[in-house]
Parts: sequence; structure tokens; C-alpha cells
Amino acid sequence: MAKTQLNVRVDETTAEAARRRARQRGVSVNRYIEELVQQDAGEAGRAFVEAAADFMKQYEAVFAEEFGAEHGRGAR
Repeated sequence: MAKTQLNVRVDETTAEAARRRARQRGVSVNRYIEELVQQDAGEAGRAFVEAAADFMKQYEAVFAEEFGAEHGRGAR
């Protein structure tokens, strides 16, 4: 996969914390930050799916009434 360079400005305390955590994990600062972003994006995706599932549970009867049972679970 091609890589894109980003330039980020942070205060020295944050920069040192990133360096320290990267060292502790045995990865570069670049890799550490990349992993943090990927983790954050994954959490957002999971949160969306959980919220959508909760919404469907709450409003399943309304959808069934509006669109009929043939559009419900297991219908094809």
C-alpha cells in the first residue's frame, strides 16, 4: 500500500509521550500513530454498527407495520 506523508504539530509533552509509547511497543512513532488512527476508526465503525442495531431493535415493529412482514428478518 502506498504511504502518504502527514505533518502534525504537537506540543513537546505530547511528542515525548508519543516517542515513549512507541519505544515501549517497539515500533516507530509513525507506526504508533498509524495504529492509533486505525484503532480509533475501528471503534467508530463498531459504535455505528451497535447504534444501528439498537435503533433497529427499538423500531423493528414500526418498520414491520409500515413495510410489511415480508421485509422483516429472514425475508428474501
